[in-house]
Parts: sequence; C-alpha cells; structure tokens
Amino acid sequence: MNNLSEAETAVPGLDPQAALRWQQQPRTESPWLNEEVGSRMAERLQWFRDKPASWLHWEPVTGGLQAHQRVRAILAGAQCHVASVRLPQALAATREPPTPSWNPKHWLRGKVPAPFNEDTRVGMLWANMALHLEARPLALLRRWNAAIETNGFLMFSCLGPDTLRELRAVYARLGWPEPTHPFTDMHDWGDMLVHSGFAEPVMDMERITLSYSGARPLLQDLRLLGRNLHENRFSGLRARSWHAQLCAAIESGIPRSPDGRLLLTLEIIYGHAFKPKPRVKLDATTAVSMDDMRAMLRSGRR
Repeated sequence: MNNLSEAETAVPGLDPQAALRWQQQPRTESPWLNEEVGSRMAERLQWFRDKPASWLHWEPVTGGLQAHQRVRAILAGAQCHVASVRLPQALAATREPPTPSWNPKHWLRGKVPAPFNEDTRVGMLWANMALHLEARPLALLRRWNAAIETNGFLMFSCLGPDTLRELRAVYARLGWPEPTHPFTDMHDWGDMLVHSGFAEPVMDMERITLSYSGARPLLQDLRLLGRNLHENRFSGLRARSWHAQLCAAIESGIPRSPDGRLLLTLEIIYGHAFKPKPRVKLDATTAVSMDDMRAMLRSGRR
C-alpha cells in the first residue's frame, strides 16, 4: 500500500487560519450538539472489555464538558490528560469538583487533569467533533498515534459530507459560495487511520435531523455550533438586505416536516482504531524509538 502524503489528504477549501481562530475563541460552555454526540460516543466505551489506565481528551471544551465528566466517571481511577489550544481554560474547566467531606484531607480544590505534552503516552485518546476542523488531518492522526501506547486505542467523532446538504442546495441555486467547507467521507477516514499507523479501524455513521420553526432560529443555532471555514466564503460583512434574502431562500428552499418545520441534516461519523505492536523493517542501520523497543521486547520480538 502506497503511503499517503499530508498534501494528498488536505481538506480542499478549508481555511486553516479561520479554523484556528474558531478553536481559539474563549468559551465556557460546549456546543449542545457536541455534548449530544459525546454522550453517544461514551456509550461505545462498553464495547471495550479492558478499560484504559490513562486517557487524553483532545479539546475538551469544544468536545463537551458534560461528556468529559461522563467519560471520567466510566474510567474512574484512570489518569486523565488534556490537550487544547486554550490549555489553561481547558484545565480549569475539566477540574473535578471537590468532594464534600468532614475529613480535612479532602478539603482541597478539585483534581486537575495533567496537561498533554509530546512525551505523553496514554491508553486511549478521545477526540469528539475535532477532526473536521483540521486542514491536514493525516498529520494530526499521526500525532495522535504517537501519543497512544501500544495496544491502546483512539475514539473520535466528526461531521460527515451529508452535513447541511439542504443549506448547500440553497446556496448552490442562488450561485453563492459554499456555506461551509467540505467534510471527509468515513471511508477516507478509515484509509487515513491505516496510513497513520492504526490497525483494525471501525467506522460508523448516523444522520441526525434537526427541525426549526423558521430561518432565524436555524441560523442562530448554526452560528452557535460553528462558522463557515471555507476559504472562498463571502468576505466581509453582509448587508441586512442579504440576510433577509438568505432567510427568504431558507424558508422557501429547505424541506419541511409534515407539521411545517424546517429540516436540516447532520451526518455524524464515529471511528475507533487500535495502535498495534510496532513492525520495524530492519535495514543496515535502523532507528527505533525507546517506546517501540520496549513494546517489541515485551512481545518477544527480536
């Protein structure tokens, strides 16, 4: 199998600077959609018989603070790590609340997760609704692979290509730029997982249909959930007349339910994969990391 390059897997049209600005926005609450997806993803932890002794939550505030606490309860006793572009805020937001007790030893502030660094190795990496914001996702998957212990695993979710298909159709009919960047298909995610060093990828998908009473609450909700990160999006602010035209186009162009509510589709992709024991091709001179060497010795390899 040929190796994929980061350029080959770059998301076409995704503006990386706009994506970074969105991720860096200060927030104290998580988007409701990400909380819902995180809750559904947490249910999948029951598939794994052996629970990890440590785990890393990638961008927990964006991924869902309630979902974070749920995973933390399921993995009670496991060492928790946090990675974020807003690390101080993420560490504060994921602190465990203090336990009420008459014992003075328990009169402490809530336990703070450990910050992630490049030397961190964990049994599970948890990334909820993060991958679709990456312009070069293969590079991130390889970074995640390096952070996971041998025989550990990755769990992630992201938006799929059918997301906002009704709104895309409205924009296309009016000849406007795309309302959002394209989202990657789950089969392509499976290929990238293999190329980044993971094994046994399992991909799944579901569609969630949102309903709205009108165009204004629909647009308000979308603004809370994200931004248009397409590099060819409208530049600058739109006039009030354009906003009125957009609302009218949504009201007339987006399908409705039998009771008259506007319907909008979201495609949610779930994936998990394991990090296998290293396979090293021996040349005249071969460099092997210390972690890989330990794993090979434990497995009886020479």
